[in-house]
Amino acid sequence: MSDLTALPEIGPVSAGQLAAVGIPDADTLRAVGAREAFARIRADVDPGACVRMLTGLECAARGIRARDLPPEDKAELRDWFRALERKAV
Repeated sequence: MSDLTALPEIGPVSAGQLAAVGIPDADTLRAVGAREAFARIRADVDPGACVRMLTGLECAARGIRARDLPPEDKAELRDWFRALERKAV
C-alpha cells in the first residue's frame, strides 16, 4: 500500500480499496486507468464511491494534485460519473 499512498490524492483508505480490487501499486493503477479502477471499487468494495474518488484516482494515475487537473477533464469525469449513476438506477 505504501506505493499507492505515495501518489497524490491517495490515502490509506483508497489504497486499501485499490488493493482489494487487484490494484496493488501505482504502475497497475496507471495501466488499468482511473475509470476502470473506480468501477471495480464501486462494484466490489464501496457502492457509494463518489465523483471525488474518481477525480482522486485520475489525479493519482497522472501524478498530479486535484487543483492541477484541467477543468475540462474534471467536467469529463463528472459526465462519465453521471452516466454511470444513470446506468445503476
